[in-house]
Amino acid sequence: MRTIVIGSTKHLLFAALYGAVGIAVAIIFTAVWFLNNRPDLSLWHTTHLTHEYHQQSGLTSFKQYLSLEDKLFAEVDRKIYRKYQPKVASALNRYERHSLSDPALWQQNWNRSFEWENPQAEFGILLLHGMSDSPYVMKHIAEHYQYQAHIVGLRLPGHGTVPSGLTDITWPDLAGAVSLATTHLAAELPGKPIYVIGFSTGAALALNHELENISLNKPTSFAGMVFLSPVIGLAPIAAGAYWQAKLGRLLGQDKLYWNSIQTEYDPFRYQSFAVNAGDVVYRLTLRNQTLLTGLDDKQFNAIPAILTFQSVVDDTVSSISVVDKLYQYLPERRGHELVLFDVNRNHNHNQLLMQDPLIPFAPFWVTSPLPYRLSLLENNSHANNQVQVRELTHVSKGAEILELDLTWPNEVYSLSHVALTFPIEDSLYGPLVTDESDKIQIGRGIYQGERGILSVSAADMLRQKWNPFYPYMMGRMDEFTQQRPLF
Repeated sequence: MRTIVIGSTKHLLFAALYGAVGIAVAIIFTAVWFLNNRPDLSLWHTTHLTHEYHQQSGLTSFKQYLSLEDKLFAEVDRKIYRKYQPKVASALNRYERHSLSDPALWQQNWNRSFEWENPQAEFGILLLHGMSDSPYVMKHIAEHYQYQAHIVGLRLPGHGTVPSGLTDITWPDLAGAVSLATTHLAAELPGKPIYVIGFSTGAALALNHELENISLNKPTSFAGMVFLSPVIGLAPIAAGAYWQAKLGRLLGQDKLYWNSIQTEYDPFRYQSFAVNAGDVVYRLTLRNQTLLTGLDDKQFNAIPAILTFQSVVDDTVSSISVVDKLYQYLPERRGHELVLFDVNRNHNHNQLLMQDPLIPFAPFWVTSPLPYRLSLLENNSHANNQVQVRELTHVSKGAEILELDLTWPNEVYSLSHVALTFPIEDSLYGPLVTDESDKIQIGRGIYQGERGILSVSAADMLRQKWNPFYPYMMGRMDEFTQQRPLF
């Protein structure tokens, strides 16, 4: 009898195992079918560029990096712009010369690294853009500081050329380029402070640069760091990028190397997103977290002062990770500051909120005093669209309130990951009418009609692309750079 029971149990276990394997295989094949049932890959998804920088390139200076970049863009011109022959011309393809999205229409090609020298510079600034972006993201910040600082805007490897550039980069490639640019700035400005301003992945790279120095007991490079929508933490699903790429390689399915395959209508930002790019960011954040958890109190004190600007809602990175994986561990007396942009709490918007995005932050703000300066930009409770800043430092003392001469735009319910670096006047992402009819104006591209007919998704159209509070942000940045002592 016992033999029969054991045999039956064994058969049931085998049946369950086979069933689970069958379900897993079915899910995988369904996912592969779904991912392959997307637009065909274009020349800019499949072309390999041989002159891109990698950590193994053997370059020892930023000037060598720029020289290699010259060869890289000549290669892009040869392999893409001269070779591509569209069956039907598109007015919105950045890889078609003379289209509305052609980067060559801009006086400066913001896809490339740039250096603005200033013999009277008070300090140096290194500008680092985010993943899939280009130095254009930092354009207005560079212009703001051009008369005060010696500025280097770095094009990170894999960017500014073709989306396929992101299929084979690694985070050490990006970190290597940051190191070359930082060393160059320090040599150009001996004895003067160097600040780094990083957006998204650029912020994570700036943090990594200093954490690597500290972990090796080397001097830090920056007098202060400014982070905009920084990548401190990602959703756990980001870990799946590696396995999706492995599956694509195993099955020989090139489309599996891509999270999204879209029309390339933006002259300075890739719309298609390579799976490897997500994996690079994920591994960079893991490295930073490993370094942070390994620091002792003295090493934490060596981290340069950080000023961070972050929207409480962010669909690209984890907003709460800025606090629970970084700021709560920073020591007092180092001048760290965090500016959070709340959602628009206009009565009509409040009724549509699924949940209050500030609730997850509350447990981290019961400490008194906070080890950093916390500023919450929000609605004035007595005037729906009027904006104020609530300074939260000592809970027991209550909050100081600063009224701003700014208002929430009626139609804007929150900021977004991509909005922070652009003022309303930006001709590409801003909402104002310009007289540049020969160029695309993405910020004004919101159309109504039936879904499923346009090549640009409604989600992309409606995502906030400019910052209504840009003047306040730059004022805080000025305060940070002008009053920050050297450590």
